[in-house]
Amino acid sequence: MDLRTVLRTLRKGWLLILSGALLGLLGASAVNLTAVPEYKATTSLYVSVAGSTNTSELAQGGTAAEQKVQSFAAVATGARVLQPVIDELGLRMTSNELAKKVATQTPIDSVIIDITVTDGSPTAASQIANAIGASLADVVAGTLEKPAADGTSPFRIETVQPALVPEAPASPRVVSNLVGGLALGLLAGLAGAGLRVALDTRLEGRADIEETGGIPVLGEVPFHRDFRDRPLAVHNDPLAPRSEAFRRLRTNLRFLELGRESKSFVVTSSLPAEGKSTVAVNMALALAEDDQRVVLVDGDLRRPRVADLMGVEGAVGLTDVLIGRAELPDALQPWGRSGLVVLPSGQVPPNPAEMLSSVGMTALLADLEAQFDVVIVDAPPLLPVADAAILGRLAGGALLAAASRRTSRKHFAQAVAALRDAGSEPLGAVVTMLRSSSRDPYALNYSYRGPR
Repeated sequence: MDLRTVLRTLRKGWLLILSGALLGLLGASAVNLTAVPEYKATTSLYVSVAGSTNTSELAQGGTAAEQKVQSFAAVATGARVLQPVIDELGLRMTSNELAKKVATQTPIDSVIIDITVTDGSPTAASQIANAIGASLADVVAGTLEKPAADGTSPFRIETVQPALVPEAPASPRVVSNLVGGLALGLLAGLAGAGLRVALDTRLEGRADIEETGGIPVLGEVPFHRDFRDRPLAVHNDPLAPRSEAFRRLRTNLRFLELGRESKSFVVTSSLPAEGKSTVAVNMALALAEDDQRVVLVDGDLRRPRVADLMGVEGAVGLTDVLIGRAELPDALQPWGRSGLVVLPSGQVPPNPAEMLSSVGMTALLADLEAQFDVVIVDAPPLLPVADAAILGRLAGGALLAAASRRTSRKHFAQAVAALRDAGSEPLGAVVTMLRSSSRDPYALNYSYRGPR
């Protein structure tokens, strides 16, 4: 996983990661609040061999004590030691139940026995631990190890550290639980965010599109709720933020025109319903209001929409010119008071791809470029049919519309590849249906609905 993938995961899954962390903290807090506090008290016993006087005897006694320590530790949890403790303290439990509260530990190469008792009462934990230590000493000295000739046991157990009353519970560990819950929550959130990014192949915005297609994003268009009913934003709402988005797109297109011989370009998308026609008509309007002579050509000979969007008669248009049934000047329809002219698609032909790849289409584009400053061609989607790739090659470039959170990375990459395979270089992309964001001043108070 490279840094870009990590950053994309954090950017897209920050809410999921934050939710995981909060849930982890809430879970740990619930454990802390519901868990019954338990206290631990530990007493340390020292095992030695009695009667050692010289160095040799001391060494032998120490070795013998080390050998016996493990056995004595095991005896400490047995009924012979625990039953006297139960009787002495009046505990209401059996020796087996008490044994579950007792843990012993003997450090390696040591004659120390640590006896730890866990109980819900700090005082009881201390009393039981000390009582077990005393009982173990009595059992070892009195019955477990045979007394010497003088009546004393060769082994002696002494308390070196009595069990003190614990001041704080050993469990639950509030801080440790909270830290652990936070860590587990973060890990779960990161895992969920990573899975979401891996499964969600949709393009979201500029970064995804530039990374996937390797082409620049020239514009980002937020959709207003009435964009479906009033698609001509630049004309109907000239001061609206979405209209400004198309004007920014117009400014960026001027930089593309530097060094380009062709005055025409195609507007297309990978699949239907990504807003390509809406982008084409509004871009034509924005260019025309800048005192440029613009012709908008409906090159979608399968599902034409330009005539309906622009409100012009579409019975005669591109197909009629290509088959010689009408002259180009007769098919061109001026629109509004600006320098915008519309060339509808005309009748839907049975062979759109053949008509668009004909010599007549090449000549028609050359004729339009000679008459107008900009030629915009609304083309069909790239993946279902080959029409847009053909037009992109003839026009000298294509602009791809990509719907935010609808277009998949796979389809967008395939669309870019289809253009390049046909010999047409993608000029850039336009993000449509962009989700509103508080960080984008142009998107404030706007929601979107996709175009028809």
